[in-house]
Amino acid sequence: MIHATALVAEDEAPQRRALLALLAQAWPGLEVVAQCEDGPGAMDAAVQLRPAVAFLDIRMPGVSGLDVARAVVEAGGLVVFTTAYDDYAIRAFDAGAIDYLLKPVAPARLAQAVDRLQQRLASPLSSDASAIKLLEERLRPQGERQIRWITASVGDAVRMIGIDEVLFFQAQDKYVRVATAAGDAIIRTPVKDLLAGLDPDTFWQVHRGVVVRVAAIDRLRKDDLGKSSLSLRGHAEQLPVSAAFLHRFRGM
Repeated sequence: MIHATALVAEDEAPQRRALLALLAQAWPGLEVVAQCEDGPGAMDAAVQLRPAVAFLDIRMPGVSGLDVARAVVEAGGLVVFTTAYDDYAIRAFDAGAIDYLLKPVAPARLAQAVDRLQQRLASPLSSDASAIKLLEERLRPQGERQIRWITASVGDAVRMIGIDEVLFFQAQDKYVRVATAAGDAIIRTPVKDLLAGLDPDTFWQVHRGVVVRVAAIDRLRKDDLGKSSLSLRGHAEQLPVSAAFLHRFRGM
């Protein structure tokens, strides 16, 4: 039995515990070096521990599984996604080299994924980076899945905001602030749900609670304490950037 290190990231505790129990049976030689409940924790573990394999929930709070997967692959690791997506998304997984486990995870299907991982660890292949890019493209919101209009509250009124007007979204307590050049509005949709309907080439998540229009970004700054922030064109406000998302700004 091949010995390897692993990262397991799943934001639902019961599902995380179930997957760990199944892995202990299916792969006794696997050393789980990190158990993470959100994206930022998974990103930190991926960068610091460089696991040989990672089992990642594709949708996690703070940082998506795709972002974590890129960090794992850049360090030479292999990725298996866990997902509750519909048939459309499953076809996207099938189109690439990345393996997936449909929730709730079935022991027989996990055994199959483990066998594939062990074969690849024994005979390393090319990087999964291109497969992750393909997967991201195929999961990109299309048609009715893509957000085109935001229905938001402005005081006692309701405003219809075209997605092209939005500069950034920012979580604030139980609400999300929608910032435009014409002013701000409030919605109740969580940032995590918004991301599922936004084009990832147009909007980047840069912090657990901040999603910004890429074209609006002017520059990235670091203060004396090493904390990063963004300035936007035509907007005086500074937006925080967490360390987990700094990889987006390489070369900026």
